[in-house]
Amino acid sequence: MRISSSIVQLTIWQLCSGELMDFGKIWEKHGLYIALAFMMLMMFSYSIQWLRVGVGQSIDVVFGPLVTEFRIPFFIVIVTLSAITGLYSSIIQKYTIDYERMASSQERMKEFQTEYREAQLSQDEKRIKKMEAKKDRVMREQLEMSQQQFKPMAYILVLTVPIFFWLLYRLGQIHSTLSMPYNSMIMITLPYAGSHNLIDPVLWVMPAWIIWYMICSLTISQVIRKTLNIGGI
Repeated sequence: MRISSSIVQLTIWQLCSGELMDFGKIWEKHGLYIALAFMMLMMFSYSIQWLRVGVGQSIDVVFGPLVTEFRIPFFIVIVTLSAITGLYSSIIQKYTIDYERMASSQERMKEFQTEYREAQLSQDEKRIKKMEAKKDRVMREQLEMSQQQFKPMAYILVLTVPIFFWLLYRLGQIHSTLSMPYNSMIMITLPYAGSHNLIDPVLWVMPAWIIWYMICSLTISQVIRKTLNIGGI
């Protein structure tokens, strides 16, 4: 049984044009689950040593000279990388999240909660039923906003996870090859924690470098968001 080439061509064209598979609609409907699955996949990749080391070695071509050639202290390298992370994270969120709609949604949610509470206190059955009918729409809108906030995480993780793999790789290299006085390159003094090696656990099992990265990233991100006038809730 022969299949007409025109039918095959038409089918391929339909697939490419989105008539049979509209990725935009799939993303809109299942974007939250896709983003969560991708996040889980990226976190799982952390446990695969050959992948972690391979990515770290690849990224080392770009960032390695900062340590090997210029001898920049590693805590300064982390500040630089956290600034880069904060910049692209803020830009991605700026163009993937509708902050005006989100602010309006939150305002409507506050108004709904106030009116619903007043209706319950007044025991106005008619008003309560009206608010109950409105509740589903408000909750659905809140769910959509939550999904919209999650979706940029997939894009951000694609860029951030390789940086984390490189930090793990390079810190391991420095710790195993450098001796005093070069070990000072991976020393840092943290507030309320004192001086530590960057790979020392400081907060439970979290090493000092992750704590320092989080402090720098959160602080610098706020400055970048303010500078670029990126909204938020």
